[in-house]
Amino acid sequence: MNWQDLETNFRAALARAYVRVVGANRELSWILFDIFLPIISVAAYVYIYRSLNARQELIGYVILGGAMVAFWYNVLWSMASQFYWEKETGNLELFLVAPISRMSILAGMAIGGIYTTMIRAGAAFIVGSWIFAVPFHVSSWWLLILIFILTMTSLYGLGMMGSSLYFLYGREAWHTSSLFQEPVTLLSGFYFPVKSLGFYVSAFASLIPITLGLDGMRQIMYGTSFFSFLPLSAEMIILAVLSVFFIMLARRALNVMERLGRREGRLTLRWQ
Repeated sequence: MNWQDLETNFRAALARAYVRVVGANRELSWILFDIFLPIISVAAYVYIYRSLNARQELIGYVILGGAMVAFWYNVLWSMASQFYWEKETGNLELFLVAPISRMSILAGMAIGGIYTTMIRAGAAFIVGSWIFAVPFHVSSWWLLILIFILTMTSLYGLGMMGSSLYFLYGREAWHTSSLFQEPVTLLSGFYFPVKSLGFYVSAFASLIPITLGLDGMRQIMYGTSFFSFLPLSAEMIILAVLSVFFIMLARRALNVMERLGRREGRLTLRWQ
Protein backbone atom coordinates (compact mmCIF):
# COMPACT_ATOMS: atom_id res chain seq x y z
CA MET A 1 0.00 0.00 0.00
CA ASN A 2 1.52 3.30 -1.11
CA TRP A 3 1.25 6.73 0.50
CA GLN A 4 -1.70 7.75 -1.68
CA ASP A 5 -3.67 4.67 -0.63
CA LEU A 6 -2.92 5.38 3.02
CA GLU A 7 -4.11 8.96 2.62
CA THR A 8 -7.31 7.81 0.89
CA ASN A 9 -8.09 5.29 3.62
CA PHE A 10 -7.30 7.84 6.33
CA ARG A 11 -9.68 10.37 4.78
CA ALA A 12 -12.35 7.66 4.45
CA ALA A 13 -12.00 6.82 8.14
CA LEU A 14 -12.32 10.49 9.11
CA ALA A 15 -15.36 10.91 6.86
CA ARG A 16 -17.07 7.90 8.43
CA ALA A 17 -16.23 9.18 11.92
CA TYR A 18 -17.59 12.64 11.01
CA VAL A 19 -20.99 11.17 10.17
CA ARG A 20 -21.22 9.51 13.58
CA VAL A 21 -20.13 12.59 15.51
CA VAL A 22 -22.54 14.90 13.69
CA GLY A 23 -25.39 12.39 13.74
CA ALA A 24 -25.05 11.74 17.47
CA ASN A 25 -25.18 15.45 18.26
CA ARG A 26 -27.97 16.33 15.86
CA GLU A 27 -30.61 16.09 18.56
CA LEU A 28 -29.22 17.74 21.69
CA SER A 29 -31.89 16.21 23.94
CA TRP A 30 -30.26 12.82 23.32
CA ILE A 31 -27.17 14.01 25.19
CA LEU A 32 -29.29 14.79 28.24
CA PHE A 33 -30.91 11.36 28.15
CA ASP A 34 -27.55 9.62 27.63
CA ILE A 35 -26.15 11.30 30.75
CA PHE A 36 -29.01 11.05 33.24
CA LEU A 37 -30.70 7.77 32.30
CA PRO A 38 -27.58 5.69 33.12
CA ILE A 39 -27.38 7.48 36.49
CA ILE A 40 -30.93 6.32 37.29
CA SER A 41 -29.99 2.67 36.69
CA VAL A 42 -26.75 3.07 38.66
CA ALA A 43 -28.62 4.65 41.59
CA ALA A 44 -30.30 1.33 42.42
CA TYR A 45 -26.93 -0.37 42.92
CA VAL A 46 -25.57 2.58 44.88
CA TYR A 47 -28.43 2.44 47.37
CA ILE A 48 -28.05 -1.33 47.72
CA TYR A 49 -24.38 -0.91 48.63
CA ARG A 50 -25.19 1.93 51.02
CA SER A 51 -27.90 -0.10 52.75
CA LEU A 52 -25.26 -2.79 53.37
CA ASN A 53 -22.75 -0.21 54.64
CA ALA A 54 -20.34 -1.25 51.92
CA ARG A 55 -16.98 0.41 51.42
CA GLN A 56 -16.98 3.70 49.55
CA GLU A 57 -14.79 2.24 46.81
CA LEU A 58 -17.57 -0.16 45.81
CA ILE A 59 -19.95 2.73 45.20
CA GLY A 60 -17.28 4.31 43.02
CA TYR A 61 -16.93 1.00 41.20
CA VAL A 62 -20.65 1.08 40.37
CA ILE A 63 -20.57 4.66 39.09
CA LEU A 64 -17.55 3.99 36.86
CA GLY A 65 -19.05 0.72 35.62
CA GLY A 66 -22.37 2.41 34.84
CA ALA A 67 -20.54 4.97 32.73
CA MET A 68 -18.36 2.40 30.94
CA VAL A 69 -21.27 0.12 30.06
CA ALA A 70 -22.14 2.67 27.36
CA PHE A 71 -19.04 1.61 25.44
CA TRP A 72 -20.11 -2.04 25.44
CA TYR A 73 -23.58 -1.16 24.14
CA ASN A 74 -22.00 1.07 21.50
CA VAL A 75 -19.81 -1.82 20.32
CA LEU A 76 -22.80 -4.17 20.14
CA TRP A 77 -25.27 -1.92 18.38
CA SER A 78 -23.08 0.56 16.51
CA MET A 79 -20.18 -1.69 15.51
CA ALA A 80 -20.97 -5.41 15.48
CA SER A 81 -24.41 -5.01 13.89
CA GLN A 82 -23.51 -2.04 11.70
CA PHE A 83 -22.89 -3.80 8.38
CA TYR A 84 -26.28 -5.47 8.68
CA TRP A 85 -27.96 -2.07 8.99
CA GLU A 86 -25.83 -0.71 6.14
CA LYS A 87 -27.03 -3.61 3.99
CA GLU A 88 -30.63 -2.89 4.91
CA THR A 89 -30.32 0.82 3.99
CA GLY A 90 -28.42 0.19 0.77
CA ASN A 91 -25.10 1.69 1.82
CA LEU A 92 -23.13 -1.56 1.82
CA GLU A 93 -22.92 -1.59 -1.98
CA LEU A 94 -21.27 1.85 -1.89
CA PHE A 95 -18.75 0.68 0.67
CA LEU A 96 -17.82 -2.36 -1.42
CA VAL A 97 -17.29 -0.51 -4.70
CA ALA A 98 -15.32 2.35 -3.10
CA PRO A 99 -11.54 2.10 -3.72
CA ILE A 100 -10.74 1.82 -0.01
CA SER A 101 -10.17 -0.85 2.57
CA ARG A 102 -13.24 -1.92 4.50
CA MET A 103 -11.06 -1.70 7.62
CA SER A 104 -10.89 2.08 7.18
CA ILE A 105 -14.69 2.23 7.30
CA LEU A 106 -14.72 0.18 10.49
CA ALA A 107 -11.94 2.34 11.95
CA GLY A 108 -14.02 5.46 11.24
CA MET A 109 -17.03 3.88 12.94
CA ALA A 110 -14.86 3.09 15.96
CA ILE A 111 -13.34 6.59 16.18
CA GLY A 112 -16.73 8.26 15.93
CA GLY A 113 -18.28 5.85 18.41
CA ILE A 114 -15.50 6.31 20.96
CA TYR A 115 -15.67 10.11 20.71
CA THR A 116 -19.42 10.42 21.17
CA THR A 117 -19.66 7.72 23.83
CA MET A 118 -16.66 9.06 25.75
CA ILE A 119 -18.28 12.50 26.17
CA ARG A 120 -21.52 10.99 27.45
CA ALA A 121 -19.84 8.39 29.67
CA GLY A 122 -17.46 10.99 31.11
CA ALA A 123 -20.30 13.38 31.87
CA ALA A 124 -22.36 10.58 33.46
CA PHE A 125 -19.39 9.58 35.63
CA ILE A 126 -18.72 13.13 36.81
CA VAL A 127 -22.37 13.88 37.51
CA GLY A 128 -22.84 10.53 39.27
CA SER A 129 -19.75 11.06 41.43
CA TRP A 130 -21.05 14.51 42.38
CA ILE A 131 -24.61 13.38 43.16
CA PHE A 132 -23.52 10.45 45.33
CA ALA A 133 -20.51 12.30 46.81
CA VAL A 134 -17.99 9.63 45.86
CA PRO A 135 -14.45 11.05 45.57
CA PHE A 136 -11.89 9.57 43.22
CA HIS A 137 -8.16 10.14 43.21
CA VAL A 138 -6.26 9.33 40.03
CA SER A 139 -2.85 7.98 40.98
CA SER A 140 -1.45 8.45 37.46
CA TRP A 141 -3.19 10.21 34.61
CA TRP A 142 -0.75 8.72 32.10
CA LEU A 143 -1.55 5.18 33.20
CA LEU A 144 -5.26 5.96 33.16
CA ILE A 145 -5.09 7.31 29.61
CA LEU A 146 -2.94 4.39 28.47
CA ILE A 147 -5.21 1.69 29.87
CA PHE A 148 -8.26 3.50 28.48
CA ILE A 149 -6.69 3.58 25.00
CA LEU A 150 -5.75 -0.10 25.23
CA THR A 151 -9.24 -0.98 26.40
CA MET A 152 -10.94 0.94 23.60
CA THR A 153 -8.57 -0.44 20.95
CA SER A 154 -9.16 -4.05 21.96
CA LEU A 155 -12.88 -3.54 22.60
CA TYR A 156 -13.57 -1.91 19.24
CA GLY A 157 -11.27 -4.47 17.60
CA LEU A 158 -13.70 -7.05 18.97
CA GLY A 159 -16.53 -4.99 17.49
CA MET A 160 -14.79 -4.90 14.11
CA MET A 161 -14.46 -8.67 14.16
CA GLY A 162 -18.12 -8.99 15.06
CA SER A 163 -19.22 -6.67 12.27
CA SER A 164 -17.41 -8.74 9.66
CA LEU A 165 -19.13 -11.89 10.93
CA TYR A 166 -22.62 -10.50 11.50
CA PHE A 167 -23.47 -9.01 8.15
CA LEU A 168 -23.99 -12.32 6.38
CA TYR A 169 -26.65 -13.50 8.80
CA GLY A 170 -29.42 -10.96 8.32
CA ARG A 171 -31.70 -10.52 11.29
CA GLU A 172 -29.61 -12.94 13.32
CA ALA A 173 -27.26 -10.00 13.93
CA TRP A 174 -29.98 -8.35 15.98
CA HIS A 175 -30.64 -11.48 18.02
CA THR A 176 -26.92 -12.12 18.56
CA SER A 177 -26.39 -8.60 19.89
CA SER A 178 -29.35 -9.01 22.23
CA LEU A 179 -27.95 -12.36 23.38
CA PHE A 180 -24.58 -10.93 24.39
CA GLN A 181 -25.90 -7.75 26.01
CA GLU A 182 -26.79 -8.86 29.53
CA PRO A 183 -24.39 -11.84 30.01
CA VAL A 184 -21.39 -9.61 29.28
CA THR A 185 -22.76 -6.98 31.66
CA LEU A 186 -22.60 -9.66 34.35
CA LEU A 187 -19.27 -11.27 33.39
CA SER A 188 -17.43 -7.97 32.98
CA GLY A 189 -18.34 -6.81 36.47
CA PHE A 190 -19.82 -3.46 35.55
CA TYR A 191 -21.59 -3.16 38.92
CA PHE A 192 -19.29 -5.20 41.16
CA PRO A 193 -15.65 -6.34 41.27
CA VAL A 194 -15.16 -9.10 38.71
CA LYS A 195 -12.95 -10.88 41.27
CA SER A 196 -16.17 -11.87 43.06
CA LEU A 197 -16.95 -14.36 40.27
CA GLY A 198 -13.96 -16.51 41.17
CA PHE A 199 -10.64 -16.91 39.41
CA TYR A 200 -11.67 -19.21 36.56
CA VAL A 201 -14.84 -17.33 35.63
CA SER A 202 -12.96 -14.02 35.86
CA ALA A 203 -10.18 -15.42 33.67
CA PHE A 204 -12.76 -16.45 31.07
CA ALA A 205 -14.43 -13.03 31.29
CA SER A 206 -11.04 -11.40 30.66
CA LEU A 207 -11.38 -12.37 27.02
CA ILE A 208 -13.82 -9.46 26.88
CA PRO A 209 -11.46 -6.46 26.91
CA ILE A 210 -13.62 -4.17 29.00
CA THR A 211 -13.37 -6.61 31.93
CA LEU A 212 -9.66 -5.98 32.50
CA GLY A 213 -9.88 -2.36 31.36
CA LEU A 214 -12.53 -1.56 33.92
CA ASP A 215 -10.65 -3.42 36.66
CA GLY A 216 -7.45 -1.53 35.86
CA MET A 217 -9.13 1.89 35.78
CA ARG A 218 -10.72 1.18 39.15
CA GLN A 219 -7.28 0.43 40.61
CA ILE A 220 -5.91 3.73 39.31
CA MET A 221 -8.89 5.88 40.29
CA TYR A 222 -9.74 4.44 43.70
CA GLY A 223 -6.31 3.47 44.92
CA THR A 224 -7.08 -0.02 46.17
CA SER A 225 -6.04 -3.47 45.01
CA PHE A 226 -8.20 -5.35 47.53
CA PHE A 227 -10.95 -5.95 44.96
CA SER A 228 -8.71 -6.13 41.87
CA PHE A 229 -8.45 -9.30 39.82
CA LEU A 230 -4.90 -8.99 38.45
CA PRO A 231 -1.99 -6.56 38.92
CA LEU A 232 -2.28 -3.46 36.76
CA SER A 233 0.84 -4.27 34.71
CA ALA A 234 -0.47 -7.74 33.83
CA GLU A 235 -3.83 -6.33 32.77
CA MET A 236 -2.20 -3.77 30.49
CA ILE A 237 -0.05 -6.44 28.82
CA ILE A 238 -3.09 -8.65 28.23
CA LEU A 239 -5.06 -5.72 26.80
CA ALA A 240 -2.20 -4.91 24.40
CA VAL A 241 -2.14 -8.54 23.22
CA LEU A 242 -5.93 -8.58 22.82
CA SER A 243 -5.77 -5.34 20.79
CA VAL A 244 -3.39 -6.85 18.24
CA PHE A 245 -5.23 -10.19 18.23
CA PHE A 246 -8.72 -8.79 17.65
CA ILE A 247 -7.66 -6.32 14.94
CA MET A 248 -5.75 -9.00 13.03
CA LEU A 249 -8.65 -11.41 13.42
CA ALA A 250 -11.11 -8.71 12.31
CA ARG A 251 -9.14 -8.11 9.12
CA ARG A 252 -8.95 -11.80 8.33
CA ALA A 253 -12.62 -12.42 9.13
CA LEU A 254 -13.66 -9.46 6.98
CA ASN A 255 -11.74 -10.78 3.97
CA VAL A 256 -13.02 -14.33 4.42
CA MET A 257 -16.64 -13.32 4.85
CA GLU A 258 -16.46 -10.90 1.95
CA ARG A 259 -15.21 -13.63 -0.38
CA LEU A 260 -17.81 -16.06 0.96
CA GLY A 261 -20.59 -13.54 0.50
CA ARG A 262 -19.61 -12.76 -3.06
CA ARG A 263 -19.40 -16.43 -3.94
CA GLU A 264 -22.82 -17.20 -2.45
CA GLY A 265 -24.44 -13.96 -3.60
CA ARG A 266 -25.54 -12.97 -0.09
CA LEU A 267 -23.37 -9.93 0.47
CA THR A 268 -25.78 -7.19 -0.51
CA LEU A 269 -29.05 -9.06 -0.97
CA ARG A 270 -31.55 -8.15 1.74
CA TRP A 271 -32.58 -11.63 2.71
CA GLN A 272 -34.89 -12.05 5.68
